[in-house]
Amino acid sequence: MIRVLVTDDHAVLRTGVAELIEREQDMTTVARAATADEAVIQARATQPDVILLDVVMPRKSGFDVLPDLAEVAPESRVIMLSAQTSPSAIRQALTSGAAGYVAKHASDADLLDAIRRVAGGARYVDPELGGDLVVSDAEALTEDISQRERDVLYLLALGYTNQEIAAKLFISVRTVETHRAHIMRKLNLETRAELVLYALANGLIGPS
Repeated sequence: MIRVLVTDDHAVLRTGVAELIEREQDMTTVARAATADEAVIQARATQPDVILLDVVMPRKSGFDVLPDLAEVAPESRVIMLSAQTSPSAIRQALTSGAAGYVAKHASDADLLDAIRRVAGGARYVDPELGGDLVVSDAEALTEDISQRERDVLYLLALGYTNQEIAAKLFISVRTVETHRAHIMRKLNLETRAELVLYALANGLIGPS
């Protein structure tokens, strides 16, 4: 049974999500919280498997409370449930320790799927937000990428320029550009922002 803590400052949404979860045979709502501080209290008391956490809440945001939740409930995994759908918000959530990110306009089926996947150890980024279902084994998702391309991908995602990557890997700038083109083609990416999101979502870079 997947035990879920639902956190949102809107009572209607809290109730609706909780009732949705209760209709499923493999999950249950163990607590509800209206604020970030209340979420910490409930997480400490119930030790849920998954915490659904709103981003925008009064006094303290979901981003701000992530470290506190990790301290009081280290085994709990957090899914940010937000109306904010910008790549920067997703990156901030994943780098701050969240295991998933789902838009509030997502379907019931997508939210339930996210809960199951995150509870099972995977990471999840709402496909409509530029990501895809993400498993915990990043190797499986990058198996078509060579080790050198993986090195370049990692440094690109961290923000290094082609020149800086060339210096770090002791290769030419032209070689870096070739690797970068291959990476973008193999992963079907078009922009650096998409590359960063891919690396974050698949655990290639992150809070560690």
